[in-house]
Amino acid sequence: MEKGLVSAGFCVPIQTLNYHKAGPSRLAGAGWVGKVSDTMPIVLAILGIIAAIAVIAAIWGVGIYNGLVTLRNACKNAFAQVDVQLKRRHDLIPNLVETAKGYMAHESGTLTAVIEARAKATQANVRFAGNPNDPAAMRDLSQAEAGLSGALGKLMVVSEQYPQLKADATMRSLMEELASTENRIAFSRQAFNDAVLFYNNGREVFPQVFIANAFGFAAAEFFKIEDPAEKVAPKVTF
Repeated sequence: MEKGLVSAGFCVPIQTLNYHKAGPSRLAGAGWVGKVSDTMPIVLAILGIIAAIAVIAAIWGVGIYNGLVTLRNACKNAFAQVDVQLKRRHDLIPNLVETAKGYMAHESGTLTAVIEARAKATQANVRFAGNPNDPAAMRDLSQAEAGLSGALGKLMVVSEQYPQLKADATMRSLMEELASTENRIAFSRQAFNDAVLFYNNGREVFPQVFIANAFGFAAAEFFKIEDPAEKVAPKVTF
């Protein structure tokens, strides 16, 4: 619709703007912007919740990981106490054998068995110390120490046939020290097995088992003697 503007004899047409006839695309665009404005707080709230859950999950995972590390280190510390006593026993055996040689010349087989068993136990101890998280290394150590206990037990039985050896002051001193060491080994081994039990329980329960498997926390092996007949420490009668 046009209207004329008359001024000084001139007629200038002026187009009337009709604001009620806006295009549908303009109306749709305005509606979309309005909807985005309305949903933006909801989206931000959802993202905030997701971020909070992620942070909580991360803190939870770190806590479990640190707990497993603490339990594993407790096992290592407990075995360090066992290791001290095992080395003490290993150090006593050469002197024990040398002293016995002077009286047990006809028992070379028994003495050799003790020396060989000591060598195997020492090697197994070194292997386990190099890889304390290897269950197979612990099983080898358990078997080697069981063999050494058996060899020492046989030596004690045979030595009963040599009264002069039993009366030897050096031998008596060595045997007393060995008996004390055996008791310390038994005590420290029990403490180690307790630490292993706590660690294994800690890694196997839900949901710690997921973190343990993801980060390579393998189950620890108990330090035990395989042969029930060898569970008794060598009998000392000197």
